[in-house]
Amino acid sequence: MNRKVSFLDGLTLVSNSDAHSPLKIGREANILNTKLSYSSIKKTIKKGDPESFIGTYEFYPEEGKYYIDGHRKCNISFWPEQTRKHDGKCPVCGKPLTIGVLYRVEELSDRPEGEKPEKVLPFFNIIPLTEILSNVLGIGSGSKKVMRNYITLIEKLGPEFKILHDKEKEEINSVGVPLLGEAILRMRQNKIVISPGYDGVFGKIKIFNHQERKKTT
Repeated sequence: MNRKVSFLDGLTLVSNSDAHSPLKIGREANILNTKLSYSSIKKTIKKGDPESFIGTYEFYPEEGKYYIDGHRKCNISFWPEQTRKHDGKCPVCGKPLTIGVLYRVEELSDRPEGEKPEKVLPFFNIIPLTEILSNVLGIGSGSKKVMRNYITLIEKLGPEFKILHDKEKEEINSVGVPLLGEAILRMRQNKIVISPGYDGVFGKIKIFNHQERKKTT
C-alpha cells in the first residue's frame, strides 16, 4: 500500500508490533541479517540493503479496524470507489461514513495499480498462529485447547515465525493438528478469504469453510 506513494521511495519500510500483552510481543517483525548492535541495526534500516534487511513479517492489513470505509451502526462497509459513488454518506442514515486507511492511501497515491519503485524490499503476510489454530479447530483463539496446541507446536517445532514461514507442511502436520499444515500453506500463498475491517470492526480471516473442516473430524 505504501509503495503506491512515491515520496516514500527513499525510506525503508519497517514493521513492529505493539506490546500491550506478552502473547502479542513481536507478532510483526523486521528480518535482519546483521550484527546485534544498535549501530548495525540503525545502519541496516537506514541503508535498506536487501543483503542485510531481508524484509518484514506483516499482518494482512485487511484485519485492521479501519481498513475500508463504513458505518458500523448501519452495518454498511464500502470500498473506496463505493464511498465516492455515495459522496461519502451512509445510504441508510445519511451521515458521513468513517473513512478507512485504504481510502487515504488512494488519495495520496501517485502510482498506477501494480507499479512499483525500482527498489522494493519483500514482505511476508502472516496470521498469528493462535488465530490459525482457532480457524482450524473451529473454536476461540483464547481457548485452552488452542493454547495447549500452540505451546506443543512451539516446543516441538521452534519459534512461531519459523512455523509460519519456514517449516514444511509435512513437519507441521507431524505434530498432529489436522489441517494445520494446509492452513499455513494457504496463508503463505494468500489463498484465504478476508472480510475487511471498517468503522471499529476488526476484519475477519477465514482459511477453511465449515465443510472443509468437517472432513477432518
